[in-house]
Amino acid sequence: MNLKEIKKKELLRFLIGGGSATLVDFTLYRLLEWAGLGLSPSKAVSYVTGAAVGFLINKFWTFERKTLSGTEVIRYILLYAGSACANTLVNKLVIEVTGLYLLAYLFATGVSTVINFLGQKFFVFR
Repeated sequence: MNLKEIKKKELLRFLIGGGSATLVDFTLYRLLEWAGLGLSPSKAVSYVTGAAVGFLINKFWTFERKTLSGTEVIRYILLYAGSACANTLVNKLVIEVTGLYLLAYLFATGVSTVINFLGQKFFVFR
């Protein structure tokens, strides 16, 4: 992994793409819940949809890859599973140390964002 390969354009696009995927996740979650699907099923569907949107945005726009491979999909799933574990662990540790839930959330989100960017740049879409 060579951090000198990181381009400002990719980082900016990653943040915009992530924000877009999060907006899709939240909007679909609220719509499905409002339509009566239920809290957990609504969140499950919206999370997977948001992750799929994030994959497509980052693959074709952020990192400008033109072809699709099953290996990338598997790597993306593995990356996001690991990132979710790191997010949860960091959140718990910061709460245990500081007792500050907002700080824990923000710190955990920052850690998982860095993991996701680097993982996509150097592992998923290499």
